[in-house]
Amino acid sequence: MSHTAAVVAAILLGTAFVVAGASKLAAGSAWRVQAAGLGAPMWSVGPLPWVELVLGAILISNLVRRPAAIVALGLLLVFSSLLIARLREGSRPPCACFGAWSARPLGPGHLLRNGALAVLAIVAAAA
Repeated sequence: MSHTAAVVAAILLGTAFVVAGASKLAAGSAWRVQAAGLGAPMWSVGPLPWVELVLGAILISNLVRRPAAIVALGLLLVFSSLLIARLREGSRPPCACFGAWSARPLGPGHLLRNGALAVLAIVAAAA
């Protein structure tokens, strides 16, 4: 894996996390309602946008790319597990992954997107 590919992957992944965190903050109380409908633990709803913003900024800066990419991969796995649980029970609430931008009901596309982001995390951590 080339260093350049890892840097680009980290920047793309970081951008996705920054957009996700910022859009959750911009959605305000609507984000909390969507997160509750998704079944997110309520203790995580307040800090999650800030964690995404900070993690995204760290990835974009490439200062500690590998550890940040591993944390991002872990978060993506947790997010995907929650999405899979909702889909398996037949529940299709809005994703809330990108705040007001993601009001579509859950579907396989959300898992594909998380899979693509997970690939970026792996590439960013590999080199």
